[in-house]
Amino acid sequence: MSLLALSFQSLAAQTAQPTPSNQPTVAPVTINLDEALLRARANEPNFAAAVAASRNASLDRSIARASLLPTVTYRNQYLYTQGATVDQKSNSNPQVGTTTPAPRFIANNTIHEYMSQGIVTETIGAQQFNAVTRASASAAVTAAELEIARRGLTSTVVGLFYASLASERKVAVAQRAASEAGSFTTLTQQRESARESAHADVVKAQLAQQQRDRELSDAHLQAGKSRLDLAVLLFPDPRSPYTLTVPDTPPTPPTRADVEAAVARRNPELQSALASAHLADLNVTNARFAYLPDLGLNYTYGIDAPQFAATAPDGTRNLGYSAYATLDIPIWDWFTTQNKLRQARINRDTARVVLTNTQRQLIAQLEEFYAEATVAHDQLKSLDDSVATASESLRLTRLRYTAGEATVLEVVDAQNSLVTTELAREDGIVRYQTALANLQLLTGTL
Repeated sequence: MSLLALSFQSLAAQTAQPTPSNQPTVAPVTINLDEALLRARANEPNFAAAVAASRNASLDRSIARASLLPTVTYRNQYLYTQGATVDQKSNSNPQVGTTTPAPRFIANNTIHEYMSQGIVTETIGAQQFNAVTRASASAAVTAAELEIARRGLTSTVVGLFYASLASERKVAVAQRAASEAGSFTTLTQQRESARESAHADVVKAQLAQQQRDRELSDAHLQAGKSRLDLAVLLFPDPRSPYTLTVPDTPPTPPTRADVEAAVARRNPELQSALASAHLADLNVTNARFAYLPDLGLNYTYGIDAPQFAATAPDGTRNLGYSAYATLDIPIWDWFTTQNKLRQARINRDTARVVLTNTQRQLIAQLEEFYAEATVAHDQLKSLDDSVATASESLRLTRLRYTAGEATVLEVVDAQNSLVTTELAREDGIVRYQTALANLQLLTGTL
């Protein structure tokens, strides 16, 4: 059985356990937008990966800085080499062989060799210094990408949050419409009983009521889907009860000057493109530095003797040191460095194209999002007026129908108009809240 199936069964078993009578039912958690964002950042895997990448980039910068410093190693080694054998022939024993203290392998110093040394190594080159700068630029890129991931997650949560709110409000609209349709059906039946209207009015009212009941069922279904989509990012169990809360009055859009200043200062896409372009320039410089020589320094202190001791049996001091410097000058590498330099230049040109394209898209998004937020905000008052007008129209039309001055079709049409305007108002609220959130994400204020 898969791990997913086991987890689901465990979760289902926990959910299916009956609640004891002496324990109260868990109250739904009240979630506002800020709380939803905090919960989503703790649960969303892509954002967690972006956080990990940013932390790794910071560690890479520390590693690059550490490469500029000398490394210290304490080495302990024992070497055994087979001794050389010298044949010594005499009259008494012509086949006698004698082993001498000289090792058989000329690369080793003696038969028994002990090494216990502290080694300090330092490499000085232009590439090592450039690596630190490139690591800092890479950290800036990942930091900007982390901010992009954060704002992308914020945009997703904002959309789901307000969509769930709108679906709940649409349920209320559907419930009111179904109640209105049921009330009107009762009215037509009463008028039919009083022989003030035809049976066709009852049939038309019943058809409208049936349609409203279906719309109410669909509204409940859509609300449940929206709540589950949001709960996946907020809770370990998406079926956890919760309620959403928002301020009664939505904020007004910021001024155009404030928006432009914030975009130039805190837009993550622009910062990422700038950091990527800077990193591409550093990669070109690093490829050029491969033509320069590297200086290696080594200092060793310890023993390298036939005895594991600071002093030899004859009183000679085994402790000592050695030092050497190496200058590696690149001469010929079959155009490898030249080709790497060409690759770096190609990537630099691509990064510059990405930067200019990001700047153009940013200008277009600024115009689009600001215009969307402004228009959506200005239409909120008009939508409220339309709902009030449609509600008054329905009230007057029902009065006229009760007095026998209007037809059932006029009442049904007034009901449809009210439902349409109420749904349009809810869509308009979501439109403005989403547009404002997009503008805030663009400027870095959300």
